[in-house]
Amino acid sequence: MMIKFTIPGPPKGKARPKVTRAKNGASITYTPDATVAYEELVRSRYITASNGVKFLGDTPLKMIIEAVFPIPKSKSNRIKSEMLAGWIVPTKKPDCDNIIKIICDALNGIAYGDDAQIVDVSIRKIYGSEPRVEVRICG
Repeated sequence: MMIKFTIPGPPKGKARPKVTRAKNGASITYTPDATVAYEELVRSRYITASNGVKFLGDTPLKMIIEAVFPIPKSKSNRIKSEMLAGWIVPTKKPDCDNIIKIICDALNGIAYGDDAQIVDVSIRKIYGSEPRVEVRICG
């Protein structure tokens, strides 16, 4: 079985937790709002595409991610065409591992019981006219 879904907008990576100090001196750790919002978007897009199907138990899973970055408007037409052709690829943030992490963490308990079920992950960063993240989960 394979479930494919698209997350619209520029790719986002998992941000580090933030730590603040309370008045009593205790440390409080929290997840940044942007990360929480993106994880919710990932979950809702998966639920819509899968009709609530969840990969059960210890099913080994493969995840394929294609992160499509927007082409900067300041680039020349020649550079833009090379980006669209795949000759120039994004070497900017977010890092591949943070893109994988935000998607896998968001789908914990929704698409699968635990992301330990994912045994094979591939990710590709490219430029495109419509920024988005394409995700396929195969079980």
